[in-house]
Amino acid sequence: MIFHVTDGTDPRLDPFRWRDRQLASKLERLDAVGAGLFVAEGDLVVERAIELHFEAVALLCDEPTGIRLAEVVDESVQVFIGSEQLRGDVTGLGVPLRATGLFRRPALASAHDVLAHATRVVVAEEIDNPTNLGAIVRSAVALGWDAIVLSTGSADPLARRALRVSMGSGLSVPFVRLGQNDNIGQLLQQHNFVSYAMTPNASATSLSSVTVTSDQKTALLLGSERDGLQQSSMNSATHIVRIPMHGGIDSLNVGAAAAIAMHALGPDSLS
Repeated sequence: MIFHVTDGTDPRLDPFRWRDRQLASKLERLDAVGAGLFVAEGDLVVERAIELHFEAVALLCDEPTGIRLAEVVDESVQVFIGSEQLRGDVTGLGVPLRATGLFRRPALASAHDVLAHATRVVVAEEIDNPTNLGAIVRSAVALGWDAIVLSTGSADPLARRALRVSMGSGLSVPFVRLGQNDNIGQLLQQHNFVSYAMTPNASATSLSSVTVTSDQKTALLLGSERDGLQQSSMNSATHIVRIPMHGGIDSLNVGAAAAIAMHALGPDSLS
């Protein structure tokens, strides 16, 4: 259903202004049934969400995009069409995106279900920067990894910034969030993963000397840029690995390091 809007203060547009905590509470982000909302920013991300059958609630678009998308979403979806100025003001980005979409959040799968079916998983431990997480998710999809496992303190792949940075990749890769009492080392061992914990420590094995076999299940463990992985995660890992540094630099941004490690351990590296 298409609506032309000229007033940026129209209350029907309020959800497009909301920040992540307004869109979904912490409990809703952990919901196993599906609750709360997320925002997809940009026509490519909105179209990806629609193609992947996420439930659209409302869209804010320019006229050509709005008319086109109104034909592929349920007729109950409100499609608002507004000027460049209005769209830029409402979203708060200042940039008049062709489309911004409001969608219902999907239910979260259990860690056991995801690990039972995945071959390559990325574990993000306390990676609380949504920009870094978005970059990691985009690399995971591009480089052939199957799932993302998040600690309780990691950012949300469906957060506005994370989803924008990942170019919507967070919509196409399953992710799970561990509970306070879940032990990632035990879970990976239970599901027969060979795990690789990343560290800048010079005593770790260089990624260039690691061999991945075609029949193994592989997990890559990444920690926060401040503190790295917890010692318990390091102790439980099958291998401790690093990317050798030069030029007096001790480490890379975790997003860049993740991409290198995923390429080195991913499907293109199989022996």
